[in-house]
Amino acid sequence: MNRMTQALAASLAATSIWRVLLILIAGAVGYLALIPAPPVFIDTGWDKANHMLAFASMAFTAFLSCRSSKTMRIVLMGLLFGYGGLIEILQMSVPSRTAEWGDLLADTVGIAAGATVAAMVMFALGAALKTKR
Repeated sequence: MNRMTQALAASLAATSIWRVLLILIAGAVGYLALIPAPPVFIDTGWDKANHMLAFASMAFTAFLSCRSSKTMRIVLMGLLFGYGGLIEILQMSVPSRTAEWGDLLADTVGIAAGATVAAMVMFALGAALKTKR
């Protein structure tokens, strides 16, 4: 097994690190979603892309934070969807923010994309590890 594959395997195996990263990202997303005006430097220029990227990153880290439990991964993806809905509800009380169904749809697309990429990474790594043995 080459060093890069070993390093990737070790980093993916560190589920506690992925869990801490998920909590940090979720906190940052919540903060940015609930302040009246997020910083310009973190904005993609399209609100829906902001939602997709935020939720894709959370889904990716959530997926890798519980690699051994398919059920837990499904639960976490559902919780992320709920988190997106909660953010939309809370935004109704934030000046200059609005709740939109389109934002929740963008969150859902991001969740699906992040989980898919994480699954592909895990599959590719698993295949690489099997061929190197």
